[in-house]
Amino acid sequence: MAGRFPQRPTRTTVRGGHAGVPGAAGIPRQTAPAQVRRWVPDGPLDLGLTLGPLRRGPADPTFRATADGSVWRASRTPAGPGTLRVRAYGGEVLGEAWGPGAGWLLERLPELLGAADDPGAFVPRHRVVALARHRRPGLRLTRTGLVLESLIPSVLEQKVTADEAYRAWRLLVRRFGEPAPGPAGAGERPMSVMPAARTWALIPSWEWHRAGVDDKRASTILRAVRVAARLEQAAGMPADQARARLEVVPGVGPWTSAEVVQRSHGAADEVTVGDLHLPGIVGWALAGDRDADDAEMLRLLQPYTGQRHRAARLILLSGHVPARRKPKMPWVDIGLL
Repeated sequence: MAGRFPQRPTRTTVRGGHAGVPGAAGIPRQTAPAQVRRWVPDGPLDLGLTLGPLRRGPADPTFRATADGSVWRASRTPAGPGTLRVRAYGGEVLGEAWGPGAGWLLERLPELLGAADDPGAFVPRHRVVALARHRRPGLRLTRTGLVLESLIPSVLEQKVTADEAYRAWRLLVRRFGEPAPGPAGAGERPMSVMPAARTWALIPSWEWHRAGVDDKRASTILRAVRVAARLEQAAGMPADQARARLEVVPGVGPWTSAEVVQRSHGAADEVTVGDLHLPGIVGWALAGDRDADDAEMLRLLQPYTGQRHRAARLILLSGHVPARRKPKMPWVDIGLL
């Protein structure tokens, strides 16, 4: 589920997560001037809430939020690698981009920030949801238009803890990706662009093992990158057709396809099923039932048909979750075996 766990209401998390400045002053780096685009959203916009689901852990090398309120993303676009910096001030958004993919990123900046989303179509039916919406008016559903960059980390998150998946993504991107174009690719904590499809296909088996990725998830990723062009075409399809195409790949099921289209399409109705925690959280928030299963969750979300993913995100942001009854699932680093 995109944005599965509620964020702590601190200044940096509201703005988007970990505060760290890409690059570092005093380190010379010759970069081409940034391409720039200004855009005025048609309503409240919270960059952290909108772009937060694209961040895969606090040390994601492709995503960073800095203390000045900027959000940085390093992406592999159809035009090539690109780095995007987004800042909001005075009711206006400033986008700056570097690299071969700069034009592509700026062209799609409004959709990335929820221009294709319609928050006004959402009608709260429960007090918890209504209060969360009132407190988070800047929530918009992002649409990246990119499939593989959401599919690969979603596969890494299958059947493991978030920490394990974040670690694997971080290690693999840093080792096999490339420096992000522009100033973000230099300094003490440089950002990286994820590997190209062919590079993923050539990663040796022992490197997957060192990153803690089992054969099942690695094989799913390898099958996906072999048909990467066909999967990227799904970005131009309706969300249900895109999910059907993704699920043709063995190892990609309903949980994974929903996680992808929530980000690639900004799909307001594609709720995640098969999640370990989400049914109990939704059941607890809407009916006091912490033991709800997928069927019960879908029944409770039925009044939000057309907006079920937004309703689930608002429930997660409300912080109205049941107390933990079981120990956290243990993390076994298979790279040490």
